[in-house]
Amino acid sequence: MKKESEETEMSETKNKVKFGLCNIHIAKIIEENGEITYGKPFKVPGARNLTTDPEGESTPFYADNIKYYTAVSNQGYTGDLEVAMTPEEFLTEILGQLKDSNGALIESADDVQARFALMGEIDGDVKKRRFVYYDCTATRPSNEASTIEESKDPKTDTIALTMSPRSTDKLIKAVIEPSETNKNIYDTFFKKVYEKNATVTQEGV
Repeated sequence: MKKESEETEMSETKNKVKFGLCNIHIAKIIEENGEITYGKPFKVPGARNLTTDPEGESTPFYADNIKYYTAVSNQGYTGDLEVAMTPEEFLTEILGQLKDSNGALIESADDVQARFALMGEIDGDVKKRRFVYYDCTATRPSNEASTIEESKDPKTDTIALTMSPRSTDKLIKAVIEPSETNKNIYDTFFKKVYEKNATVTQEGV
């Protein structure tokens, strides 16, 4: 009976479905002497949708007249982030645009884009999950504008993303759900990019 109750309790604490998207944060990659660190994460408000598609190849090996083994490579993901409006900090810190003395944002063919970590949160029926993609690049956002008709239909920006393995350790992504043992790490997840086996001290809390 005890084992059965433990299994029931465990199943009740696991998500069966996921939905929603919020708390999108960006942290700029700083690379010096082959080492990668991150700037302070900033929030991207108005997240609408995040889609990701796996990248990689399957290479079959044949022996004994059958497919004996299949090697599968993991090259990360590609996807799209849809937001209500691309924040200025993303345009300047990540896409390399310049804000001049009059407050105008200047886009140039010479803009140098930065790599970054992408962080966010997805709801579940039981627990929320927080995630980070460690090494991302982005294209300039696609956007749309149209005249106002009888009803105002807000337009969104879509940013194409590439999430690659991090060059220093091949890490691609981390996902964490709250528990009794990781509460402090989970609660401070968006203050600093999470690293594998991080402690509260390492998180700088």
